[in-house]
Amino acid sequence: MTIAPQATVFQPEARVLSLGDAFYDRVAPADFPATIPRFRNDRWDKAVGLDSLDDAAWLSHFGRFKPLPGSLDTPLALRYHGHQFRVYNPDLGDGRGFLFAQLRDGTGRLLDLGTKGSGQTPWSRAGDGRLTLKGGVREVLATEMLEALGVETSKTFSLIETGEALHRGDEPSPTRSAVMVRLSHGHVRIGTFQRLAARKDGESMARLVDYVLRELYGETPGDDPAGQLIARVVPRAARLAADYMAAGFVHGVLNSDNINITLESFDYGPWRFAKNWDPAFTAAYFDHQGLYSFGRQAQAIHWDVVQLAIALRTLVEPEALVPALETFPAEFEAAFRDAVFARLGIRPRDEQADLALLAAIETALTEGAPAGGEMTLDRFFFDWRGGRLRNPGGHRYDGDAFAQFAMTIGGFESAAATDHPYWSDPAPCALHIEEVEAIWAPIAADDDWTRFDAKVAAIRRMGEAMRGGAAKTEGE
Repeated sequence: MTIAPQATVFQPEARVLSLGDAFYDRVAPADFPATIPRFRNDRWDKAVGLDSLDDAAWLSHFGRFKPLPGSLDTPLALRYHGHQFRVYNPDLGDGRGFLFAQLRDGTGRLLDLGTKGSGQTPWSRAGDGRLTLKGGVREVLATEMLEALGVETSKTFSLIETGEALHRGDEPSPTRSAVMVRLSHGHVRIGTFQRLAARKDGESMARLVDYVLRELYGETPGDDPAGQLIARVVPRAARLAADYMAAGFVHGVLNSDNINITLESFDYGPWRFAKNWDPAFTAAYFDHQGLYSFGRQAQAIHWDVVQLAIALRTLVEPEALVPALETFPAEFEAAFRDAVFARLGIRPRDEQADLALLAAIETALTEGAPAGGEMTLDRFFFDWRGGRLRNPGGHRYDGDAFAQFAMTIGGFESAAATDHPYWSDPAPCALHIEEVEAIWAPIAADDDWTRFDAKVAAIRRMGEAMRGGAAKTEGE
């Protein structure tokens, strides 16, 4: 599980400049008609020492992009390629965002402040470089929910409305505009490596691998840095896929340009939280083949990691990386068990018992749900937190599939306290698409942010309960 952010002092950095000008373009932000604050992450501003900024300074830095002292003097639009729905695209890059600043948190991690909707860059192609306010609201909700559920995700740091009218094909238009800043563990994507491979630029590839290992993984490169990197990436990739599944989350667009080299989840467009355990459920209306459906996300992420290994052929023979790539299924299996058991709040037992429980869970969720889909994933994990049916909402778990699950989980010990008031609520905190639309509707109609603010607070309360600590054993 992720931990709550800890306060620290401001520690600016500009380590990305060590890569050199071939990795980015210096750009200027758009000059917006207005800067209206809509969301400020009052948890993570403390974690990077920026909580002392007053409202005027916040708008200046994250709406007008006045440089943070000691960090980058000029925003940088990073260059990259990528596979988009398995089709290679060499015409990518930061098209409506840029790297604004680097800094460290209290643990010493190098973090990036990157933007979305900050204006056109050389990579905008035909786009206007803007972000809709609704898109920004959706990203706040996604990142807050994923963080609360223990998924390693970027954090929405700031959302500012910018006073422009935008026209989009997938939203009623004209619609309101915004600029967003996200806090992430790195701004380097798998597509960054693919671009260098396409250009056969081994020298730059070596520099990039060195940068990632030193600055993002905190390791000194050894005799085989490419192999060292793949060995670090594969288990993180497996964990990300497993965490998505346990959270019931569908990212929607797992292209190689959307996969961070640290395997921290980021960039939320057509995301959804699945109501039920449906492997075919998709988030993107344009994903006609279900390439990135709920049940295929592990396959998709593994495929992207294979593309990273192929790109690294400029440094090492691809065959040398195959053994590490082949560990993905076992890594995913272990990570999936850990993620599901963490959400249930139970301790693993042994391989045979653990696998039997996972099978019983999947059977119960796919075959045991009543007609009409009344029992959601959120309801299931909420009611069975700690490994015993608490069922404050009175939901009935009937049928052979649930009976088998109940018998199987009975042999597992609780690993989580359930004394937080959240666990006595009549229903779990969830975030399905209907609620997202209901949160947006009053904002669009009346500029009423009440439901949005309440939902962020409810999600954070759930996160506190999820991080509630291990239950005490008898005699402690």
